[in-house]
Amino acid sequence: MSRWPIPELAREMIAEFAGTMILILFGVGVVAQVIAGSGLGAPQSLGGHDAITWAWGFGVTLGVYVCARISGGHINPAVTVAFAVFWGFPWRKVLPYCFAQVLGAFVAALIVRWNYTEILHAFDPGLTAKTQFVFSTMPGNGSLPIHTWGAFRDQIIGTAILLFLVLALVDPRNSPPLANMAPLIIGFVVVAIGMAFGSAAGYAINPARDLGPRLAQYITGYESAWRDQYGDFYFWVPIAAPLIGGLLGAALYVLLIGRNIPPEQEVTETLEPRLNEDDS
Repeated sequence: MSRWPIPELAREMIAEFAGTMILILFGVGVVAQVIAGSGLGAPQSLGGHDAITWAWGFGVTLGVYVCARISGGHINPAVTVAFAVFWGFPWRKVLPYCFAQVLGAFVAALIVRWNYTEILHAFDPGLTAKTQFVFSTMPGNGSLPIHTWGAFRDQIIGTAILLFLVLALVDPRNSPPLANMAPLIIGFVVVAIGMAFGSAAGYAINPARDLGPRLAQYITGYESAWRDQYGDFYFWVPIAAPLIGGLLGAALYVLLIGRNIPPEQEVTETLEPRLNEDDS
């Protein structure tokens, strides 16, 4: 297959755009189907919270597989920033990566918005908070008694868990999954976070995942896109909190695990006596 002479950073941005777009097509798409479709009397087989968590997890897995060879498969500004601080990722690429991720999420959300136009307008003619969280997150998923700071706390915790485990899964010194299985396991991590921490703030755990779709819904008729169900400005929470949580989770991994992994030679020396015992 012939290749165009595209600069390295441009190739990586295109890959991050495509990977994030895949993530959002599955993630926002499943929420639209479950919330609006089921609300109009579609079969219960459309699923509920479990369907949402699994589709988001598969979206992460497939999005990472799409772009990992070219860009590393970040598809999340919280990952990109944490990798720059703790993992040697070049700072000059941080803003371009984040821009590509937000743009990919924006385009994907526009596709979902277009595809579900009839269903969304039938279920929620006024395009209100009733379907706003199809695209962007809200405290308490729009119904539970959670406010701004409770959601902020939740997003820090959820993203810290994500980055702690992502680093554990990609650190070559820490027995990572073999045969290119890391993206699949990371997808399972997202499923688990959604099942355990999904109710307080919709587990955005990814600034691009929230900002891109929020922009898309705003320009397509959701006037309250920047606010939560209480009327408070909320859009900044799923941007700032995941960035903080990502740094916290990465720092904890380095502190608790990364700095304590013995050198490869030391590991070999530790295992050799056991191997010799087995031989005898």
